[in-house]
Amino acid sequence: MAYVDGFLIALPKQNIEAYKDLARKAGEVWKEHGAVNYVECLGDDVPYGEVTSFPRAVQAKEDETVVFSWVVYRSRQDRDAIVAKVMADPRLQGDEWKSIFDGKRMIYGGFEAFLEL
Repeated sequence: MAYVDGFLIALPKQNIEAYKDLARKAGEVWKEHGAVNYVECLGDDVPYGEVTSFPRAVQAKEDETVVFSWVVYRSRQDRDAIVAKVMADPRLQGDEWKSIFDGKRMIYGGFEAFLEL
């Protein structure tokens, strides 16, 4: 069964195009190193909840939107090997992302799939 890394960030709306460029580059690198699927989604219908919500989770401000992303791998073992290669890849080195979004408010985690229809 597949293994999935999920990501949630707050993205300043003025940086959407820069983020799309960064995501395309990152996606190409992930896929080249063996990821099965790479998906980036911009928030479209993500209301600010009273208690909890996607925007609350990343402390999104009025001028920000939420980005929900995931990467699919064949297994946890594949994920660990692929992520090591991605992190060492010179195309993704540097701090370019820091001018695009606040990594301190990023939420991420690895998930073992149990159902796929």
